[in-house]
Amino acid sequence: MWNPLQETDWTFAAWRRPRWLCAGALGLAAGLFTLGFLLGWFIKASHETTNTVPQHNVKKAFLDELKAENIRKFLYNFTRIPHLAGTEANFQLAKQIQSQWKEFGLDSVELAHYDVLLSYPNKTHPNYISIIDEHGNEILNTSLFEPPPPGYENVSDVVPPFSAFSPQGMPEGDVVYVNYARTEDFFKLERDMNISCSGKIVIARYGKIFRGNKVKNAQLAGAKGLILYSDPADYFAPGVESYPNGWNLPGGGVQRGNVLNLNGAGDPLTPGYPANEYAYRREIPEAVGLPRIPVHPIGYYDAQKLLEKMGGSAPPDGSWKGRLEVPYNVGPGFTGNFSTQKVKMHIHSNNRVTRIYNVIGTLRGAVEPDRYVILGGHRDSWVFGGLDPQSGAAVVHDIVRSFGKLKKEGWRPRRTILFASWDAEEYGLLGSTEWAEENSRLLQERGVAYINADSSMEGNYTLRVDCTPLLYSLVYNLTKELQSPDEGFEGKSLYASWNEKSPSPEFLGVPRIGKLGSGNDFEVFFQRLGIASGRVRYTKNWAINKFSSYPLYHSAYDTYELVDKFYDPTFQHHRAVAQVRGGMVFELADASVLPLDCRDYALVLRTYADKIYNVSLKHPQEMQTYGVSFDSLFSAVKNFTEIASQFSERLQDLDKNDPILLRIMNDQLMFLERAFIDPLGLPDRPFYRHVIYAPSSHNKYAGESFPGIYDALFDIESKEDPSKAWGEVKRQISIAAFTVQAAAGTLRAVA
Repeated sequence: MWNPLQETDWTFAAWRRPRWLCAGALGLAAGLFTLGFLLGWFIKASHETTNTVPQHNVKKAFLDELKAENIRKFLYNFTRIPHLAGTEANFQLAKQIQSQWKEFGLDSVELAHYDVLLSYPNKTHPNYISIIDEHGNEILNTSLFEPPPPGYENVSDVVPPFSAFSPQGMPEGDVVYVNYARTEDFFKLERDMNISCSGKIVIARYGKIFRGNKVKNAQLAGAKGLILYSDPADYFAPGVESYPNGWNLPGGGVQRGNVLNLNGAGDPLTPGYPANEYAYRREIPEAVGLPRIPVHPIGYYDAQKLLEKMGGSAPPDGSWKGRLEVPYNVGPGFTGNFSTQKVKMHIHSNNRVTRIYNVIGTLRGAVEPDRYVILGGHRDSWVFGGLDPQSGAAVVHDIVRSFGKLKKEGWRPRRTILFASWDAEEYGLLGSTEWAEENSRLLQERGVAYINADSSMEGNYTLRVDCTPLLYSLVYNLTKELQSPDEGFEGKSLYASWNEKSPSPEFLGVPRIGKLGSGNDFEVFFQRLGIASGRVRYTKNWAINKFSSYPLYHSAYDTYELVDKFYDPTFQHHRAVAQVRGGMVFELADASVLPLDCRDYALVLRTYADKIYNVSLKHPQEMQTYGVSFDSLFSAVKNFTEIASQFSERLQDLDKNDPILLRIMNDQLMFLERAFIDPLGLPDRPFYRHVIYAPSSHNKYAGESFPGIYDALFDIESKEDPSKAWGEVKRQISIAAFTVQAAAGTLRAVA
């Protein structure tokens, strides 16, 4: 590849050879000096990192330094008052974290601010739902706030329950009960029951899918308003008391949350670009992802008063029934003597551009300072944030402290570690997305991995991991080194308890690892930039506990006491999560060879290809008619598997003392995730660019494999133009096959 340059030098310089010979000699000398300097620098820096603290002891010292009592103390401190995004209280917490991270010993800690669109209730005109009679008189009004949890009665600035970014409006009309407001629920109503939601106010229970998807589905069905509520079937575990005597949701408890459909865009007014001082901002009508209909959440006490009056059709089956003492009739409208009554929504929330602050800490790498490993979690909370997010923020805080202690003793990681306390995650992942947009060019060139650190717990049964296949081996190996905090597994590894309680449904003999969807700050790093990402937390027993998330999610009752009394009194589960998150960061930042395994990607690609092919087999006649074949995808996966195996063999034989070869192969591993990125993005979702993984189009929280093909096949039998629909399936197969084949090419031996 260098031959043309050599030819040009000799041809162009023939008539003035003496001067160019001198220049060439000088250039050669300079080049040799630079190469020698780089080699010396790599070797010297590598030696320096191991000089002060013996390398084999450093990781153990780091993990042992993580303390349950420290995490408890940090959590208590972070949950005394609410830290809503865009408020003074959250800004002060950012400055506190900045100061403490500096004290812990990081090289630098900066605040990165952005001006983004946020949403707040109107303090003088509260949001509520009413039942009105035929004259418009209000017969019943829903609650304006949650009863405060014990010990917090005098805390101010508790934001009342609301749906962030709901437009203002006062629609009134008949109500239709739409179950979870999933795509299939609206199909059931419209196609099987011939019930139209057009012009109606719909009421849906929380759970199963992201609330923003519920809003989108209601809008598509023609609804003019949406009421959300938490049904005891989804937010009240049998045999457990409601808060404060247990961890279940009281009848007056309400889940807050944003109702956007951003699809990875970040700030609705500056999609794709950082919301800095000179950013061009769209007008509200052109903003991305804002709902068009009023939305409001209520508790199940208030929901009971609405649902018990419902008339119309009976629920289609038992899956539409919750655990309230109501018939769960679908409607539309009320029954019998209540048939003249209507429901009216009173929504007065305001959207406004508000400044938010991320905290970004840096621990500079000694050997490869231009390679970044990132640990990030959000700081903003809807109210007190006992579990979400401060159980995660407290863990990050102690991880920073432990790394800082090592640095003060003379150690540095091989690569740079960045620590982030994100703002405005609850408003659509805004803090992390804006920062990644501002630093996208650096991150694309230097980002090794991103480890997310939101809530450390949603239960205390077993470990839960979602990550890229590149990180599977790292997680498995690390958890084998750590002690399990689970009862009955004393003296056994975390891997052992995790594997026994949550075995993989796809691969024999290993624990379950899930796919990354969205709903958290890893989104922009993984789905848009193609940086290897993962997240770890403790979870519930999903086989027994069918309730969604955890019952007190996004309510005022998610407090420190909830964690301390019910979820983790010893904080040993928090410590285990800290050790996994921190251990992953340590290995990624300090191992000479990056602990990323491309062979695991090959295994899952074959599994995903088989899965999506089986979906297509539901339409054998159409597959034949339109000439749809998956042969190219299976061939690409086969090639990827062979090349990944060859790469791993070369990696085993790598001379780790050769810094140039080491850097080359590490870069091939680092950039592999990037190779799965399509710069054009998925259809109608340009900021979701990963061809292998994306959030489901029908549930942002869930991850979908080969999303382009999956979406093209979804409900294809109902498409108006079958030829066009199957043509899109063929197009998506070709994109997937090309992407997998191209990714395989990045693992070939460098010529």
